[in-house]
Amino acid sequence: MSRTRHIRGSRLATAGVAAGAATLLAATLAPTAHAADRPARTTALANAASALLAHAASLGLTSAQDTSVRDVIVDADGTQHVRYDRTYRQLPVLGGDFVVHLAANGSYRSADRATRNSISLSSVTPDVAAPKAADLAVNALRAANLGEVLKGVTAKPQLVVDALHGSPRLAWRTDAVAKDSLGNPVARTVLTDARTGAQIDAWDSVETATGDGRSLYSGTVPLETTLSGSTYQLKDATRGGTYTGDAANKTDLCVLGICISRAPSTLFTDTDNHWGTGATSDRSSAAVDAQYGTDETWDYYKNVHGRNGIADDGKGSYNRVHYGNSYNNAFWDDSCFCMTYGDGDGTQLGPLVALDVAGHEMTHGVTSKTAALTYTGESGGLNEATSDIMGTLVEWYADNSSDLGDYLIGEKVVRSGFGRSALRYMDKPSKDGNSADCWSSTVGNLDVHYSSGVANHFAYLLAEGSGAKTINGVSYNSPTCDGSSVGGIGRDKLGAIWYRALTVYMTSSTNYAGARTATLSAAKDLYGAGSSEYDAVAAAWSAVDVG
Repeated sequence: MSRTRHIRGSRLATAGVAAGAATLLAATLAPTAHAADRPARTTALANAASALLAHAASLGLTSAQDTSVRDVIVDADGTQHVRYDRTYRQLPVLGGDFVVHLAANGSYRSADRATRNSISLSSVTPDVAAPKAADLAVNALRAANLGEVLKGVTAKPQLVVDALHGSPRLAWRTDAVAKDSLGNPVARTVLTDARTGAQIDAWDSVETATGDGRSLYSGTVPLETTLSGSTYQLKDATRGGTYTGDAANKTDLCVLGICISRAPSTLFTDTDNHWGTGATSDRSSAAVDAQYGTDETWDYYKNVHGRNGIADDGKGSYNRVHYGNSYNNAFWDDSCFCMTYGDGDGTQLGPLVALDVAGHEMTHGVTSKTAALTYTGESGGLNEATSDIMGTLVEWYADNSSDLGDYLIGEKVVRSGFGRSALRYMDKPSKDGNSADCWSSTVGNLDVHYSSGVANHFAYLLAEGSGAKTINGVSYNSPTCDGSSVGGIGRDKLGAIWYRALTVYMTSSTNYAGARTATLSAAKDLYGAGSSEYDAVAAAWSAVDVG
């Protein structure tokens, strides 16, 4: 089953450790892509492997466990951060991920763990059979879709150790997928206790990214293309070969978690290297928006954060536009490393190819390659907020006169039937009628597109401060939950702090309290513990009732 993220809410053991360390050292010989260059990566992995041996107890590692590297970051001063996933008796551990932090000389500094529960199970043989877990997941998918008749329903259970929800236990993680009555994809991941059959958790997993082109939303924009014979292709060799294709209003067909057929992504071509007309009647117009959004997002991450593509490997993704029938959504899909955009129904939403939507979807890819924030509860809200925050910063970075930077999400795609001027609002998230302005103990029970409001509100306050103001012609009036008045430190510092927190400190289970700690650690790294930036981060979180 692919892991995807939507723009909109759905209606919707010393010996063992030593062996693992040896495996990690061997893995450095294989070509993999990370922020660090090859020698620095090799050194960091060797240092981290030694740290695993020396600190196995504090990291909860035993002979029954193994680890694998997900990411490596080496700072300019040589400080090293190595991110790991873990298994228990060869089963993936949900919430088993951790980050090891090392000094420039390779000495161990600290670690951030998704969970600190010790893992010791009497058996890894389930009492609930896989087919039963599959049936339970399918029932949960149908219930989540309000009894709508679903077609092509499949479910693929995977046995895991769940350490995210209290004491570690054996569980089935089942990805249930189907198509709705319009042929559009629906999916739900269901976590089931493998002893009792009780549902532990569930969440949506279709989540909800030189010529020129006339776009739908951003005016006439430059495009890097590829000349093949006498035909130009909408493919950008300067940004990892990123390209845009036509899905021909078709959808993917996935069975047992494996997509046996996909909607096409037929590469757009042109004879004169002038693409689109700026109208929906020309199918190339939406393609221009999607390609442009990918370009700007690529450039933002590279030029601002030094990240070379979504996976930091210099390889591009691809876009599919015109997906499904009147599909009111857009999503990132890990399995195809691609972004997919619906045309909207024309009444509530138009084509979902706006610039901030592209930045939002591509950022889901960045999150999956770094912190991998679990798409449920408070961590799910942080996952969605990360995409809103970075997608917004992409829009500001692009500095496009036809789509000026703002703190509105998806304002370009909404139509009169939607009933409001944007999908979401960062200055006061509750203006959408569902999102939370302030943290509470129940915020994790909300849909992740609404629990994201707390972090979106924090981000706005950190960048711009509280109170009434007009920016780029848009009026804002951001309140605080504690009655305080806070000042902003600007968008650039917001982006720097959030990106470092995401890539260095956050883990799959990070909640709002953890996000406060992570962003304070990032601010300390970047500006110092006694800095005004550090104090501003603390004040902005307090202003949304976190900490």
